[in-house]
Amino acid sequence: MSHRIQLRTSLLLISTWLLLGFDAALLGLDMSLRELDQSLIYEAQHSIRAGLKYLENQQMDDGSWDHHPGITALAVAGFLRAPDTLTEWNCPVVKRGIEFILSCVQPDGGIYLKELPAYNTSVCLVALVEAKNPEYEETIKRARQFLIDLQTDEGEGVYPDSCFYGGIGYGSSGRPDLSNLQFSLEALKVSEDYAPHGEMSGGPLDESSAPKVSFVTEGQSGKGLFWDKAILFLQRCQNLKASNDQPWAGDDGGFVYYPGYSKAGGTTSYGSMTYAGMRSLIYANLTKDDPRVKAAYNWIRSNYTVEENPELGKQGLFYYYHAMAKALAAYGESVLVDTSGAAHNWREDLIRKLVSLQDEDGSWINTNSRWWERNRNLVTSYSVLALEQAIAEK
Repeated sequence: MSHRIQLRTSLLLISTWLLLGFDAALLGLDMSLRELDQSLIYEAQHSIRAGLKYLENQQMDDGSWDHHPGITALAVAGFLRAPDTLTEWNCPVVKRGIEFILSCVQPDGGIYLKELPAYNTSVCLVALVEAKNPEYEETIKRARQFLIDLQTDEGEGVYPDSCFYGGIGYGSSGRPDLSNLQFSLEALKVSEDYAPHGEMSGGPLDESSAPKVSFVTEGQSGKGLFWDKAILFLQRCQNLKASNDQPWAGDDGGFVYYPGYSKAGGTTSYGSMTYAGMRSLIYANLTKDDPRVKAAYNWIRSNYTVEENPELGKQGLFYYYHAMAKALAAYGESVLVDTSGAAHNWREDLIRKLVSLQDEDGSWINTNSRWWERNRNLVTSYSVLALEQAIAEK
């Protein structure tokens, strides 16, 4: 029996077992062991190189893409994560991009120009960590602290009984949302090596008591409880009655944009935010067995697709691909069995879809313009990063 036939047979058995109610983990199956076909890896690498070549040709004289720190940081991260081991020392494009990012550092420690301080600081922080240059240590530490200070909590006169407690928005006074929070959590997670001892030490939250508990007593800064606060906000973005104390909460396990509001209308769970929510819970050290993570993953199993952003169609489609790749990589299994019993290697599916959508010049663009997705530099950066995540070993 050939290796490919063995794989197909194994996946068929797994699908059958799951349909009969068996748990793959109890059967001792490692769903992440199925390797990508080498020819598909080569195809993804070729696609990544073509995307990076396009971005190289679009870099502006000041080292930026579109004079925008966030888009520049996403592009730089794409170069730094490329299969060709590009660095600021061997790639002038990366060096000039980082120089632009550093030129955006503000006295408050944030990395932005005039707008979107949380988002821009988060993606710029990720790029600087990816550069692995010890000269950026102080900049990274100050950017971390800037993000931590943006979290909505007692410092802004907001307490745990508020549905916005623990979130991060577009700026210090902006209403928190899951999109900004997930970028901030990623930045804080990847930069944990730069955290002072004891910072960010908050552990998983007791879901039954969380909404009723005040975590910061008088005289405490609350800095070490960042993750606990973030989990509380995440719970209130999830349609899961067992852990969401908000009256609007449904029970499908998916996520909305911020408590009580969905970009898909009403409080409807949708694709990109559910991937963002699950990834954020995992970053907060919740395990696959946690009911909140399980519920999010089951929503994904029920709505698995690479054809659209579930409930939003083509809106934010490449943001969705980017969120999907990072969330499923964080979850740690390459094979997903949907609720109908069909097995999907999400890495293969995502690679094939992105390769099929790439234009001849190496770029990507969305036919739907919402959320800047008619900007080729942004969408190409999302696509390159998603492909790089899809072929990454971890």
